[in-house]
Amino acid sequence: SATLRIELSRPSSSEFTFDERVNRSHCSVSVTNMSQQSLAALVIAYSILKRRRKSEQKRSCWVKPWIMQQSEFSACSMLAKELRIEDPLQFRNFVRMSSQQLQLMVELLGPIIGKKDTKFRTAISVHDRVMVTLRFLASGDSYNSLQYLFRIPTCTIGSKGTIVQKYEVFPDTREEWQRHAEAFNVQWNFPHCLGALDGKHIVIQAPANGGSHYFNYKGTHSIVLLGVANANYQFTYIDVRCNGRVSDGGVFQNCSLYDLLENGSASLPDHEPLPGRNMPVPHFFVADDAFAIRSYILKPYPFRDQPAPNRIFNYKLSRARRIVENAFGIMANKFRVLRKPINLSADITANIVLAVCALHNFLLSTRDSRENYLTPGVADSEHPETHEIIPGNWREDSTSGNSFFSLERGKRDNYTTSQRDVREEFKEYFMTPSGEVAWQYRHIV
Repeated sequence: SATLRIELSRPSSSEFTFDERVNRSHCSVSVTNMSQQSLAALVIAYSILKRRRKSEQKRSCWVKPWIMQQSEFSACSMLAKELRIEDPLQFRNFVRMSSQQLQLMVELLGPIIGKKDTKFRTAISVHDRVMVTLRFLASGDSYNSLQYLFRIPTCTIGSKGTIVQKYEVFPDTREEWQRHAEAFNVQWNFPHCLGALDGKHIVIQAPANGGSHYFNYKGTHSIVLLGVANANYQFTYIDVRCNGRVSDGGVFQNCSLYDLLENGSASLPDHEPLPGRNMPVPHFFVADDAFAIRSYILKPYPFRDQPAPNRIFNYKLSRARRIVENAFGIMANKFRVLRKPINLSADITANIVLAVCALHNFLLSTRDSRENYLTPGVADSEHPETHEIIPGNWREDSTSGNSFFSLERGKRDNYTTSQRDVREEFKEYFMTPSGEVAWQYRHIV
């Protein structure tokens, strides 16, 4: 017959304290000729005893003492408060926005990220959650570094969620697209332009068991940020779903905007003649050789040895396309999390990038915030008389080249007859009194 004996032995209560008795408890099991039923009973009984012992152990502390002083001694309650009163400029440098903008952000996000107090501890306020997130995006500091500065544990920082308020300005009517095209014409002398299209690789840590899924042409692991910028450096469209392995020429074909444009559901304006011309031409996005030719994408003439009218067309197109370069550059200059490899998963990195893009648009949404965000010299500018380009400060930074870099230029593709005719129509228009600008001839010498 099978014999099963289980003993839970404890030291005597007179010899040790309760905690010591729990720690010194042990389970003794002897098995002789055990059947399957007895073995199952043993496993169940042993599991019950283990749970009993675990439940008797008391947790030494719920929260570390230095974290419990977060409301009194963290950067939110001391440094930020001091900067807000004594040095507003440095406060903006600390979180990339003014105290008024921060308060607006807190009000917008309160219903989304707010937590309730429990009987065990006081919840971290929405204000402090937003502050630590903004500092992370502004500096790119690690969670470990931020937990000491803000006295918020890394598990809470890591689970903060995305602070994206839907600052999407993607046009969904012909009238909205038309307004974007008019702004490009007024500010950058390029009619029918709906936006400037470009992309950036954002380097991440190599995912566990990810193989070459995120492996890019530079030999690192990345996700791809695809963006369309309007005439005011705001992103009207962003996509971060593509992995770095996808050929850069195929990135655009893997985004939702491509589907909208291909099936004709993007509500683009109708074809219209350029001012003083007769041929109806489409509205389009300007791009470089990283993108394949489409009826809604306008690219420069290839090669350098081109006739003067072709070079003027390339100059005008490059001037318009420079907007998206500056949008990316300004954003990386302000939010330095993009300027170093992000040692987080691809999904979390995508949320971080979405948050940065939303904040970028938010800070360009009003005149006051725009003036604080676009500090003098940060973006490219032009000499008021010669229109020579004065490079923006973001171009001087060399630290982001290995972690925030451009798409690889693709092979040159062939235009269809209709696409070639559209480019020729714009080239001729830029040589007419209606389409030319006085300084354009200086820039083709």
